[in-house]
Amino acid sequence: MPNIKSAKKRVITSRKKAVGNNVVETSRRTAVKNFEKAVKAGDKKLSSEKLNIAIQRIDKSMKSGLIHKNKAARLKSRLTKMNNGME
Repeated sequence: MPNIKSAKKRVITSRKKAVGNNVVETSRRTAVKNFEKAVKAGDKKLSSEKLNIAIQRIDKSMKSGLIHKNKAARLKSRLTKMNNGME
């Protein structure tokens, strides 16, 4: 545990930010998994809805700085390709 007052404050704020980051990150992962389940089930309408949710969560995690913009673009591209490949 830090002794300096400002360092103690940083510990508290970093814990708060970590909790917020975990919420955003887990919601992104869950949205992607739900989309992949919809694709495996073969439901085109459901997968399109899940794709939109997943893209929103990816954009949110990119905007908050959790993932790099290139990773976000790569994820969105892969998911969109998966959705378009459904027949």
